[in-house]
Amino acid sequence: MHLSHRASRLVSATATSARHSWNSRQPNWTLLSARMASSSAFGLKDSSLLLKKGYIDGQWVDAKSGATITVTNPASGEELGTIPEMGLEETLEAIAAAGKAFSTWSKTTAKQRHDIMMKFYSLMKEHEDDLSRIITLENGKTLAEAKGENTYSASFIEWFAEEAVRTYGEQVPSAFSSIRNVVIKQPIGVVSILTPWNFPSAMITRKLGAALAAGCTTVIKPPPETPFSALALAELGRRAGIPDGVINIVTTQKNVNEVAKEMCESKTIKKVSFTGSTPVAKSLYKMAASTIKKVSIEAGGNAPFIVFNDADIDQAVEGAIVCKFRGTGQTCVCANRIYVQSNVYAEFASRLAERVAAFKVGNGLEEGITHGPLIHDRAIEKVTRHVNDAVEKGAQILVGGARIDGPGTFFAPTVLSDVPSNALVNDEETFGPVAALTKFETEEEVIKLANSSDVGLAGYFYSRDIGRVWRVAEALEVGMVGTNTGLISQAVIPFGGVKESGIGREGGHGIDEYMNTKLIAFGGL
Repeated sequence: MHLSHRASRLVSATATSARHSWNSRQPNWTLLSARMASSSAFGLKDSSLLLKKGYIDGQWVDAKSGATITVTNPASGEELGTIPEMGLEETLEAIAAAGKAFSTWSKTTAKQRHDIMMKFYSLMKEHEDDLSRIITLENGKTLAEAKGENTYSASFIEWFAEEAVRTYGEQVPSAFSSIRNVVIKQPIGVVSILTPWNFPSAMITRKLGAALAAGCTTVIKPPPETPFSALALAELGRRAGIPDGVINIVTTQKNVNEVAKEMCESKTIKKVSFTGSTPVAKSLYKMAASTIKKVSIEAGGNAPFIVFNDADIDQAVEGAIVCKFRGTGQTCVCANRIYVQSNVYAEFASRLAERVAAFKVGNGLEEGITHGPLIHDRAIEKVTRHVNDAVEKGAQILVGGARIDGPGTFFAPTVLSDVPSNALVNDEETFGPVAALTKFETEEEVIKLANSSDVGLAGYFYSRDIGRVWRVAEALEVGMVGTNTGLISQAVIPFGGVKESGIGREGGHGIDEYMNTKLIAFGGL
């Protein structure tokens, strides 16, 4: 499809201005990154929160082999530090420690767990500046976004502390006069937690909070790209009074296959919770099935973002900015396919391109920076492949479209127009700062396009027609829908997807995923 002559001129002018803007700002961005690269200090107020060892049974430990993993700052490429390259032996020790601790932690009262978790929450708020700085240094997101993540992360600890005292059972009327049925909830046991790098803190607390509140103990494998947030959380948990062995952290990279296998297949482990890609999720699911474990999986997304003719375009553009470019596009619920109805296509495209052209890309610790780097070179390669494929198939680059020269792994925030339905960006999760726009004509057509994916985590649309709002919200094959909003993540909601996007729900009433339901039938009455 092509824009009208007037719209084409409008979008073309926007694209030309945007390209000029990117080129003119790039030297300033290079200077900012070079200046930051000269310093390796984390600059924390409490330096004891920077930990570079694994955490097993209340002890900070190195790998028995002495091997280490180098962690780098994606904004500069500089080394931040090293962490232990642990393996099967350390994993077995962590699982054994968690199993031992479960015998006592599971017997604590809900009120006791609530009180400890609220201390944990308070410590996360107290150390917000340091925790946020760690997130920015290891992940690359801006300091403002990192502070937002810390608030989001802490909210899971607060929410589940309050959920701990609401794990109600029930009395079920019996069919027999001599029997009384009572249903109770009990902690499931030791939980394996495997998390991604895009939310180094929040993806841990969303799982850890529920596990602690339920009375479970944990073994956590954080990503090798962003381990320092996880280790800082373990330290704050220790300060809050969480007993030894309740939280264990195994750091690994080269040995990830054997570590993950044990975390999924060990008979001591009773539940596996994973957030990450769909291919990895399938592999872990198969391993967990060997002992019929309970699993919570939040896998890949390919979120549709739909703008109907009757939408408030200002709101839709703002929603697209938040939804698509938060975390430089590296979120599982970000818009991946943007469908815009024909009558408002040109206006939406030009407004979005104008806004994106004004972004300031650079080191997240610098004031005024709106967007940081991608996590590593592999991410750059995937985004580049998606952009090139779309252009080869007829898409037009309105803004960005290439890697930014200089240190770090930066890709220019990009807007593509006239993206064909067979482009890779419409089939695969890009996980980068690329807004791919496709024109559509009818509601029926766009619902079919939106539901054509094998995954279904989140979906978004903008419309002021109340009938359409209900129809489309119910028709989208996803686990979560945002209507007239591009931001849906909250601690209180049931977070999760359908189809190949996962199993189970986290947040909200997610504590139930970490508990067994038991019937006690009292007879002889």
